[in-house]
Amino acid sequence: MSTDPARIRNLSVIAHIDHGKSTLADRILERCGAVDPRDMREQYLDSMELERERGITIKAQNVRLEWKGHILHLIDTPGHVDFGYEVSRSLAACEGVVLLVDAAQGIEAQTLANAYLAVESDLAIVAALNKIDLPAADPEARGAEIEKVLGISNEEILRISAKTGEGVDALLDRIVEHIPPPTGDPDAPLQALIFDSYYDTYRGVVSAVRVMNGTLTAGSRLRFLQAGSSHDVEEIGVRLPVATPVSSLGPGEVGYLVAGIKDVGQARSGETVTELRRQAPALPGYREPKPMVFCGLFPVDGDEYAELRDSLEKLRIDDASFTYEPETSGALGFGFRCGFLGLLHMEIIRERLEREFGLSLIATAPSVEYQAHLTDGRVEEVDNPSAMPDASQIDYIAEPFLDVTILLPSEYTGAVMDLCQSRRGEMIRMEYLSPERLELVYHVPLGEVVVDFFDQLKSRTKGYASLDYEPAGYEQSELVKVDVLLNGGPVDAFSTVVHRQKSTEYGRRMAERLRQLIPRQAFDVAIQATIGGRVIARETVKATRKDVIAKCYGGDITRKRKLLEKQREGKKRMKSIGRVDVPQEAFVAALRLDE
Repeated sequence: MSTDPARIRNLSVIAHIDHGKSTLADRILERCGAVDPRDMREQYLDSMELERERGITIKAQNVRLEWKGHILHLIDTPGHVDFGYEVSRSLAACEGVVLLVDAAQGIEAQTLANAYLAVESDLAIVAALNKIDLPAADPEARGAEIEKVLGISNEEILRISAKTGEGVDALLDRIVEHIPPPTGDPDAPLQALIFDSYYDTYRGVVSAVRVMNGTLTAGSRLRFLQAGSSHDVEEIGVRLPVATPVSSLGPGEVGYLVAGIKDVGQARSGETVTELRRQAPALPGYREPKPMVFCGLFPVDGDEYAELRDSLEKLRIDDASFTYEPETSGALGFGFRCGFLGLLHMEIIRERLEREFGLSLIATAPSVEYQAHLTDGRVEEVDNPSAMPDASQIDYIAEPFLDVTILLPSEYTGAVMDLCQSRRGEMIRMEYLSPERLELVYHVPLGEVVVDFFDQLKSRTKGYASLDYEPAGYEQSELVKVDVLLNGGPVDAFSTVVHRQKSTEYGRRMAERLRQLIPRQAFDVAIQATIGGRVIARETVKATRKDVIAKCYGGDITRKRKLLEKQREGKKRMKSIGRVDVPQEAFVAALRLDE
């Protein structure tokens, strides 16, 4: 029997990173008696080792709980901006959210972004100030901030401590009172939303699913509308939090679905599931994940190329939101050009490849996808600087822009504005949330953000600023491609696209860095940074020299000249046929230019 929808409450917890979301989920599990005290551990719903180590949620999790005769479906979502689309799909599976704010730090950028998502989705919001047991907590000031920004009355905001459990019972009661029950017609054609999927080695893809209309029953044949494929239901169930099979899921219920799918790309977030014999229309809001940041991944040992390819295939089964294609570099050998949702996503994928598959990798500097508008009217999308068309064919280059929202203490305003302006940012808005905190919104090129913008922001504000961004389309910019030549030959790994104003500085820094890193050869090595055919910076690695006149004691000067001339001729001949040997460590160090 399906559960009566009037008893169901579907909710998600939204918060900035490190505001206590996973700790609150632990306390709710304890208060609802879902986990035996002997089995309880911190961050119970975070299943990946990487999540526990970093203290962040990467994959959404859901659990079915019972509280005073009501069924609560708690969906634990990622907080980082890179996974904003997954958060939006998780919120589409809910009727309400718990907005969690640190009573010491106040509203942060991602809290605000996710709160606006909840408002746009017309969800009920239960606001709570967490960490009231901290000495630095100031619940009244933070409550006034929330009231000003989001219009939630300060009196309605709950004061809790997820660590000690204080106020958690009151929060659960408020959830039952304030969040409306789901609506749905059990007799309508089946409409169910997949809001997350992961790969299980033995069972294939396991999808988290929310039934909107109709009834999902075991044994039925389903149609996945976006993927355009059909599959038989092998198992459906609910998480208590242990996966427990059930015979059916009715309107408003949240559970999991196993349908023998072997690739997560066939059951992506936002996918609509319906019955094959009685199909319903697709639910709105689905979009393909679009990579924002690109980098090349190359094995340190060239023999590991096949292993890297197999590892990427396996990882792709578990995370369909990154892309990869083969790439060859004259300097680094064979590797892959990979596209990621953002910098954190790139870091996680790289770390998982190194950890789970034991690979040693070189990652080239992160870049973004440019649009090269050619003189013949064609537009080429370029995600690898070395693939940029010749400068003579390009009319102009357009680059992706972001609208960046930064929340910070007002004392650091000057430092942050200086950072944004040095990255070609244009201010859109500046608004004080309270006398001590303000919100800055800048229009900034994505290429200026992907390298070290976040690190710089944190260091200039002593870690107090927070960042959120959303894409703002492509715009024409004065960009140029800088090539680095060693002995007249281009090294594709060091090619980059930068703004014309910064091109000379970049060329000088790269040439200077390579001069220090490349070992001396038997001949002079010229390092040149060029734009088109014009050299903008040059350094020379001096040749190693043998003292050929050491054996001449006194005697005629012509003998010494003859020996030096012979040495010079040999160096000249060697330079024309010689090859510059650049060690792998030099590439790794040079690609970390901005460190």
